[in-house]
Amino acid sequence: MIKKIGRFTFTVITVATVSILSCANGLYKSNTDTTDSLSDKYKDLFHLGAAINEDIIMGRDSQSKNIVTSEFNSITPENTLKWMYLQPSPNKFNFGAADKYVELGIKNNMHIVGHALVWHNQLADFMKTTVSPDEFTNHVENHINTVVSRYKGEIHAWDVVNEAFNEDGSLRPSVFKKQMGDNYIEDVFKLAETADPDADLIYNDYNLFKPAKLAGVLKMVKRLQANGTKINAIGAQAHWRLNSPSLNEIEQIILDISELGVEVMFTELDITVLPNPWELVGAEVTQNFSKFEGDPKMDPYPKTLPKSVEKQLAKRYEDIFKLFVKHQDKISRVTFWGVMDKHSWLNDWPIKGRTNHPLLFDRNYQPKKAYNKLINLVRN
Repeated sequence: MIKKIGRFTFTVITVATVSILSCANGLYKSNTDTTDSLSDKYKDLFHLGAAINEDIIMGRDSQSKNIVTSEFNSITPENTLKWMYLQPSPNKFNFGAADKYVELGIKNNMHIVGHALVWHNQLADFMKTTVSPDEFTNHVENHINTVVSRYKGEIHAWDVVNEAFNEDGSLRPSVFKKQMGDNYIEDVFKLAETADPDADLIYNDYNLFKPAKLAGVLKMVKRLQANGTKINAIGAQAHWRLNSPSLNEIEQIILDISELGVEVMFTELDITVLPNPWELVGAEVTQNFSKFEGDPKMDPYPKTLPKSVEKQLAKRYEDIFKLFVKHQDKISRVTFWGVMDKHSWLNDWPIKGRTNHPLLFDRNYQPKKAYNKLINLVRN
């Protein structure tokens, strides 16, 4: 059967679904007493997603792609839709990988997220050197109009603004604030709504378990709401540790955001099992801790994760998801930041060259104890 959706045409083949997927390194299968996938288990609670890299998008990593299309019902691009890759020079757009990303989501009937329209990091160089505020604003308008309009009706939700606040709740002095003024967040949300009135619009940030930072974000959302500017959700990045933030702190995020009548999303979930520098601040990607590179104390599990630590990781994920299930009426999406441990960004951040184990699937594409905890947590 030939099926046309938007700009894409597919040949749809109906086959029986099995719980075992062929992989180059053997078999990927769930080590549980159920044939249900994660997305099957949580489909009535909230979207369950994964961030995917370009190897998955372009079909170079078929094992990870199999996991994504079998276990998750939502996708977010790790880097493909960020400005420096999508529009590296004025009005020169590279839509090849972005189109493939959207095509993958549509073909597999997934909830498709766009990440991210406005972010001070991974920004095209020409935006950093543009002197005129008017010219800068024109570039922003052109970027949002072009990108959001291209995927109108195909990308369901956009991270419109990413990481705009300092830890004390004040507005970060980014190039966007300097060039467009203190109201730039509202301005770009309006641009996104105009380009696709039906898409969900999200503000996304890390460390929202810190009261001052969350208060600053909530104040901004209230101002947008008072002015009639559309904002559907706050995305709380969840780059967390084995022992922090506390469950009470996570629950407070949910309660405080939901009081504003917007959806709660946990947008970038992974749990580091490695020690981090004490001075590390959230998920700010520009922090440099090269002085720790090669230090075995900072990379204690270069080969395998000890069973005791894997058990601790599984318990941490289980406790967090029990909280998510408790507040399923307030949470609309949970997205893991990556698919399997080998390709996690945490192997090279905040210290390069380490071996981290933060996700549900190990380096052989096999489900870990944490996966089993989550899939057995919900009884359909």
